Amino acid sequence: MLDYLATDYAGAVNNGAVVSASEYDEMREFARHARERIRALPPSPASATLQQQADQLVVSIDAKASPAQVAREAHALADALLQSYPVPTAPSHAPDLARGAVLYQTQCAACHGTGGRGDGPVGLSLSPRPIDFTSQQRADQRSALSLYEVITQGVEGTPMASFATALSSDDRWALAYYVGTLAYPEAASKGERAWHDSDAARSDIASLSELSRARVTQLSDTLGAEQARLIVGYLRAHPQAVQQALTGMALARARLAASTAAYRAGNVDEARQLALSAYLDGVEPVEAQLNTRDSELRARIETAMGAYRSALSNDTSGDELAAQAAAIDTMLARAAEVTSEAASSPLTIFLGAMTILVREGLEALLVVVALLAFLRKAARHDATRYVHAGWLLALLAGAVTWAVASYAISISGASRELTEGLSSLFAAAVLLGVGLWMHQKSIGGRWQTYLKAKMATALDRKSAWFVFGLTFISVYREVFETILFYTALWNEGQGHWLLAGIAAGALILGLIAYVLLRTSRRLPLGVFFSVSSMIIAVLAIVLTGKGVAALQEAGWTAVSVAPVPSIELLGIYPTWQSLLAQLAVALMLALGFAINRWRARAA
Repeated sequence: MLDYLATDYAGAVNNGAVVSASEYDEMREFARHARERIRALPPSPASATLQQQADQLVVSIDAKASPAQVAREAHALADALLQSYPVPTAPSHAPDLARGAVLYQTQCAACHGTGGRGDGPVGLSLSPRPIDFTSQQRADQRSALSLYEVITQGVEGTPMASFATALSSDDRWALAYYVGTLAYPEAASKGERAWHDSDAARSDIASLSELSRARVTQLSDTLGAEQARLIVGYLRAHPQAVQQALTGMALARARLAASTAAYRAGNVDEARQLALSAYLDGVEPVEAQLNTRDSELRARIETAMGAYRSALSNDTSGDELAAQAAAIDTMLARAAEVTSEAASSPLTIFLGAMTILVREGLEALLVVVALLAFLRKAARHDATRYVHAGWLLALLAGAVTWAVASYAISISGASRELTEGLSSLFAAAVLLGVGLWMHQKSIGGRWQTYLKAKMATALDRKSAWFVFGLTFISVYREVFETILFYTALWNEGQGHWLLAGIAAGALILGLIAYVLLRTSRRLPLGVFFSVSSMIIAVLAIVLTGKGVAALQEAGWTAVSVAPVPSIELLGIYPTWQSLLAQLAVALMLALGFAINRWRARAA
């Protein structure tokens, strides 16, 4: 109703004088009717402001204000209503314009004419006459959403009837988008270039929801009227172009909005797929870049989007889900600003590269050092080559992964998360067993018997492959994650500082390894086994948390938010699934350690 008022008021008043009494009376009636409906809406924090805006609109029309002012106030009130009382404002997928053209000829041409000029054989006898869809002045005020609502609800007091029961929602969107192109014939040949050349337009129209609400008058201030007409006309004719042009946070926001719309329409499975795509195809590819700028924001987005996906499966109300989506969209908008900021300073790149390598490499280093120290304690120096082969091949595999992902194929977000998640859980399971075994050997003097047996026999093939496999998996999962961060940093254009940071991080890890190996040589054997078992047990718990978190991001497991802080270094994430998995591993370790001690005392 407000959109109709904003569009038709220009035909009632001009230069402060009424040019059509009947049209002016209708505008006054529409404004008062809209105000009454706003007063009847359920209370909200914005109710007072909305009523003030509605009162101001009535006053402006009574005062015969300019059409530009009335249109501006009516559109502002409509936009405020949509923010305060969210309703679906976009199709769940790009409308089919070919279908829209067919529907127009069968459902609309008799009144509006085959070309949309309002001159159909039936329309010539109607009062008021059907709308001329080719009028640019009028079309500039209309959005595809307003056309959809008119098709859905009809216009009271006119021959325009509702098609809510005659046409499906998809058909009504297809028809609305098609009708919205009729005023912009040049857009077909010139609009594509205008769209691709305009960064401002791609920023303003980053989703089907924004395209559905877009009006030429709204974009004219920044783009100019002609450019806005070309872009709006082109995008209405090719709505898929919006989604094809999206990347990063813009894509995430678009898919999130489409997910909410699909859920409200009852398409729960489609809503889940869109929500998962919002993270894996939108956030995940730029996650490393965001992490170097604002790691806290990245963590909050991950948790919130996981909780949103879980809500889709829990019969959540549409309003509650929309509120969750709105909160996430605010975070995504902030993330878009953060990732689009100027390149980081050289010092930030250096410190980021160094910190990432030390943080990600420390877990793998502890495993490698524990294996090397153990083999040396057992006087199996010949077996250390399997450890060295494992971590060297893991580094080589990481380099190959980076090359393949950069130049051959694109590794999807799901593949990244699944690789990290499954490898983390596999390594955690192996470390769980190793930790229990080492603890068993650390008590009751059992380490002496074990070492004597190992010193008397060669390392068999099964044990050699176990040592190699554990080393490779532990190092490769860290390398895989690290190269994702370094790829983002490399794109910042500070390659020399990045390499310097990597070198500094490698030096720090080397010093840590040297200190740990020297310390382990001086430790009594029993103490060595005991300390090593505790370190490996802690790593098993950390990797379990990281593995579950990665599978949550890949959509394999649900997400239930827990009131705990996120401590990524310890693998602690604010979800009950990851925390309970870590608790289960901790209980297994505690039970295993207790059984080891009981058996030692019994022996």
